[in-house]
Amino acid sequence: MSQPTFDLSSIRYVHRMVVGTSNPNNPASEEEVSVQMELLNRCLNEVPRGSILGLEKNFSLFNLGEHQVVLQWMVYHIGFTRKPGWL
Repeated sequence: MSQPTFDLSSIRYVHRMVVGTSNPNNPASEEEVSVQMELLNRCLNEVPRGSILGLEKNFSLFNLGEHQVVLQWMVYHIGFTRKPGWL
């Protein structure tokens, strides 16, 4: 059973989703990152099924007093043929 060829012209809605912490003043907890990942999995597995169009990998280094903090986050651009009602 072959999958149909992915056609970029059929994409009508793009959802931008951040997974991780991008703000040093408001770090995301483990629970918040888990919720972000669950939404990502829902976008990729439920109907209408989305496809990853692009991926941004980001990190920042911050000095907080004597400590150096590394923040990492990924931004997924997920394309859908139509906007999901649950978004």
